[in-house]
Amino acid sequence: MLRPLENGVRALSQLANWVAIAANAVGTLIVLALVMIVNYDVVARGFFNAPFRGAVEVVQFSMVLIVFLQLPDVVRTNRLTRSDGFLTILQTTKPKLAETLRRAINFASAVFMALVAYAIWPEFVEMYETQDFFGVPGVFTAPWWPVKLAIYLSATLCTVLFVMKVLSPDKQIDPVRLNEQPEDKS
Repeated sequence: MLRPLENGVRALSQLANWVAIAANAVGTLIVLALVMIVNYDVVARGFFNAPFRGAVEVVQFSMVLIVFLQLPDVVRTNRLTRSDGFLTILQTTKPKLAETLRRAINFASAVFMALVAYAIWPEFVEMYETQDFFGVPGVFTAPWWPVKLAIYLSATLCTVLFVMKVLSPDKQIDPVRLNEQPEDKS
């Protein structure tokens, strides 16, 4: 009875990991597109006195997309900015307590991300139904709902990833290594 549940959790974890990796790749492609747009705007503005209309709006839109598309992979790889010095020290003397605290932190993070998803969903629905947009009419406009949807999906995926870390913590990715000696450069 426990084996099918374990297999289901493992399958969900693998799916969440692959989606996080794919979202990260899309976020990276958006960064590259943003670099090209900014370079085009600089060249067009400097040489032809014809700036890219809507460059500021595209940058604003893209920044939110980049952050929320890449956030799940940051969670997946344990690269969130946090201070884990206390847990690292505690791990050497009381590993079970450190693991319990790590799971509690991951659980609190899952709750927080679920709350973000819960809070953004009504905004997404409203923006989708009203077709609310940002930008300057006649110059450049874009709908808000894709950004709200990206935030919702990212928060939902982060929730799943944090829950997976609570259920089956990944011990192979360790951001701080105490036992490694610095290389001798002599």
